[in-house]
Amino acid sequence: MKKNKVVNIAIAALLVVGCTEEEPIENTASIQEISKDVSVEVAYPEATGKTKNMYYGGMKIPVEEIEGKYIYEGDILFTDDMLFKTPEKLVLEPTEPIWTKSVGRSNTSTRWPDNIVYYSIEGSLPKKYRVTDAIAHWESNTALRFVQRTSQSNYIYFKKSTGCSSFVGMIGGKQDINLADGCTTGNTIHEIGHAVGLWHEQSRADRDNYITIRWENIQRDREFNFRTYTQQGLDGNEYTSSLDFGSIMMYPPTAFSNNGQPTITRRNGSAYTTQRNGLSSGDISGINQMYPNTGEEQYVNGNYYTIYGVTVYRWSDVWWYWDTSQDKWRRVELRGTTWYYIS
Repeated sequence: MKKNKVVNIAIAALLVVGCTEEEPIENTASIQEISKDVSVEVAYPEATGKTKNMYYGGMKIPVEEIEGKYIYEGDILFTDDMLFKTPEKLVLEPTEPIWTKSVGRSNTSTRWPDNIVYYSIEGSLPKKYRVTDAIAHWESNTALRFVQRTSQSNYIYFKKSTGCSSFVGMIGGKQDINLADGCTTGNTIHEIGHAVGLWHEQSRADRDNYITIRWENIQRDREFNFRTYTQQGLDGNEYTSSLDFGSIMMYPPTAFSNNGQPTITRRNGSAYTTQRNGLSSGDISGINQMYPNTGEEQYVNGNYYTIYGVTVYRWSDVWWYWDTSQDKWRRVELRGTTWYYIS
């Protein structure tokens, strides 16, 4: 389970938005069975865009520009003002004035305060039960609560679209979760996962210990969807000790395949199946650490966290940041919403 990374603090065969019946969690499949696996969530299943490298929270990520939106790993959305053409300065020297720091959205916290997610549903959205059933699943398995919006400024808006997509975490203001007619309740659970701060499971830092990427089977110019988060300069913190094949945030094995053959297999070459039945035990464990009943995350020594746009490492109950300009770890502290070096 991949925790929310950049900003306190991505999925993926061509989208046949109407998904097939889901397979059991942790089931191992033969290559012949792969065609029965679930389809991946994609924002624009019938369109491709120009790929460009942009910076989010100081980290370089490859995104596709389609219809004025920036798409990451198939179904993760960014708006223009969330991305930068050059890296931001995220940690300031002790005497550096705060106004030198970028004030982009990537410097805001993206956790939903008090474990409450406000939402609204577009009146014309077909099959609204997909949303209400997905919300009920989240509420019955996590400490999160979903409340219909009245006048709250930060909220999720479930709306009809051409694919399945979402932003990651609370971005501020109205943020869409897009659902095509064929997006299932399981797809909706997946997109809510992004909206509360989850990224894709197969991109975790240690994934090569568990899976093999079959680069020769990936669609041309879609290879960037298969980088690990550390290869993209993002944090590698995980809430489970090993890759969770049963995670609802996991790519299916034929994601972005150019020939129907698997783009991802287990390390031993065998196939696996993904599911969109519901949150796995690993998903639940991770989200409950992000949103505990106390409403306050417990920071554990030896883990990475990204808080207000900065990926920091917790050790000896203090925070450390890798300063690339000096090629070393430096101790940092948070003053309000801004990080400063203190050593």
